[in-house]
Amino acid sequence: MSSTRQRSTRREAIRSTAGSVAALTGGFVPAFAWTTPAFANRAAADRPRIGCIGTGSMGTGDAHGHAEFGDILAVCDVDDRHAQRAKHDERIGKGKADAYRDYRKVLERPDIDVVSIVTPDHWHVKIAIEALQAGKHVFCQKPLSLTLEENRLVRAAAEKYPKQQFLIGTQQRSDRDRFLRAVNMVHKGLLGDIVNVTVGINGAPTGGPFPVVDVPKELDWEMWQGQAKAEPYREKRCHYEFRWWYEYSGGKFTDWGAHHVDIAQWALREDARGKGPVRIDGTDSKHPVPFKDGYPTVADSYNTSHDFAVKCVFPSGVGMVVDSRSDNGILFEGTKGRIFVNREKIVGKPIEEQWDKDHFTDADVVALYKGKPFEGHKQNFYRCIREGGLPVSDLFSHVIAMNTCHLTAIAARLGRTIRWDPQTETIVGDDQAAGLAARTPRAGYEIPRV
Repeated sequence: MSSTRQRSTRREAIRSTAGSVAALTGGFVPAFAWTTPAFANRAAADRPRIGCIGTGSMGTGDAHGHAEFGDILAVCDVDDRHAQRAKHDERIGKGKADAYRDYRKVLERPDIDVVSIVTPDHWHVKIAIEALQAGKHVFCQKPLSLTLEENRLVRAAAEKYPKQQFLIGTQQRSDRDRFLRAVNMVHKGLLGDIVNVTVGINGAPTGGPFPVVDVPKELDWEMWQGQAKAEPYREKRCHYEFRWWYEYSGGKFTDWGAHHVDIAQWALREDARGKGPVRIDGTDSKHPVPFKDGYPTVADSYNTSHDFAVKCVFPSGVGMVVDSRSDNGILFEGTKGRIFVNREKIVGKPIEEQWDKDHFTDADVVALYKGKPFEGHKQNFYRCIREGGLPVSDLFSHVIAMNTCHLTAIAARLGRTIRWDPQTETIVGDDQAAGLAARTPRAGYEIPRV
């Protein structure tokens, strides 16, 4: 049997199994039918085949999670040390997976159904779009994008290829006892009308100047840089530290912002197309190196903002401050009460007095899960591959949150207030700010436009 037919048969089996369960239960798939991870104990023909692109620290953790639901056939990283470690990890490649430097080798394989993209941020959208074009389901780590333009490009691709599932690694959307509870409380109006939201995301570290050093022999530095401007190798520009350089990321605005801004806008129902802030004030922002026209003037030091309080205003008048000075987490302030939530706790008088005692049911959680039962983040992804429907951390709402994250970064980089039209998704009346909404990639690293 050809590999193409094998893949088709496997997908048909996945679909038919879900259909059989639904038929036996009147169209509803009961929670007890999924007490074990989807695919985990099924025949090999029913298990999705996975390629992991990016196998550093976060990529390793994600690969361990994916391996519960399918078989990892390929691992890929521009650093051979990462790829080989994943290949021989008994929970990932088990010594059998093929290891590549070039992600395109993974995408061109017809026997791979799912790709996990855990690369530096500036690579996410290019690989994700090409994966959709290749017919793969996509798991992509946050933050999804590097620029406002990339948001539009990847959303257009997802709309063109609706049969492929696309999950973002914003796992806070799968935290029932804290973040889902907070979102539900706001949705139910238990705090009254929300007046202010404070999103604490910490400041980026400062550091430098960092010396130019030899590129490790195991690393393809040219490929690692991708669409970004070519720079001499400095160890602190690479791997985990890429987050603190606007060339590759958005600092804390996109690192933690992709989590907390997402939850805040979900709670405010400002996470749909056409939603978002209209005014973003970045005047109270500092950077560790000098800037000119929104760009750092030195290339040897971290350059993302370390001290900021960016004020966003939504059309309703609700204000949201994204800052580095408050405790990490989200503070919702309403006319009746206030709550604070982060990964460790949810606190406030409405929590202590259980204002939501009769307003946070299993049905409410299913509604937040877009009709799916509550379960782990990746399990929700593989369920959606099997059944269809949107995952809890869908691309479309994440793009709206990322619009805000990028706008906060642009306002901070320029140190002024900018205006945004959520309907047209354009920066209004500021050509210089609008120029930071996109970036021309280096030749050979262009992002597909579909």
